[in-house]
Amino acid sequence: MSAWDIFVRQFVELEGYKLVLTGLLNTVIIAVFGLLFGFVIGSIIAVVKTMLNTKKPLVFILQKIGDLYVTVFRGTPMVVQLLVIHFVLFPVMGVNFTNIVVSSDFVVNGVVIEAIIAFSLNSGAYISEIMRGGIDAIDKGQFKAGRALGLSYSRTMLSIVLPQAFRNVLPTLGNEFIALIKETSIAGFITVVDLTRAFQAMANSTYEYIVPYLVLALFYLVIVILITLLVKFLEKKFKHA
Repeated sequence: MSAWDIFVRQFVELEGYKLVLTGLLNTVIIAVFGLLFGFVIGSIIAVVKTMLNTKKPLVFILQKIGDLYVTVFRGTPMVVQLLVIHFVLFPVMGVNFTNIVVSSDFVVNGVVIEAIIAFSLNSGAYISEIMRGGIDAIDKGQFKAGRALGLSYSRTMLSIVLPQAFRNVLPTLGNEFIALIKETSIAGFITVVDLTRAFQAMANSTYEYIVPYLVLALFYLVIVILITLLVKFLEKKFKHA
């Protein structure tokens, strides 16, 4: 049987394309929301860690909590974090996410939500350091100018510092998004039907592994190329803004 015949059999005759579409959608959902929530978490931690007035007890405590958070999530493998959150943390807390019905054809499984939380927390640790570097790269005079104009600390950060920091670190954030897309391949450890698990299921059903895994690699390659093009487009747009 030729490679084309195997492809047609697995994807068309056995309707493997349905499973692939579900896996692709779950992969994109986990990566996109993981990046968005991770960006929020990371930005907050970065702002706290770049506060200069560390003599205030609250600021000092928050900075130490931020340091601990970053150390834990950057110092342990993503797959371990995913397993701990799914099998230890949520069961101990008594948390059980229910499925979210988006439409009659698509349901967001509870374990997908768990995966989003896990990837958001992991991404937040890395993005916090990315954003911290971006904030430190901004001329301190701009922050002082904002304060001199009567803007509050938070307003100066939101209106002047963070937008410039975001523009400076956009390529690095693009790399983080690419890393997230590829890391979602471990989501199957908690039974999430992601892209990798979908192709594994197809391969196991027919015991034909070469074609499915080659197509899987092609899927990830195309996704990464599209993200790279998107980041380059955004870079040009912000550069001329």
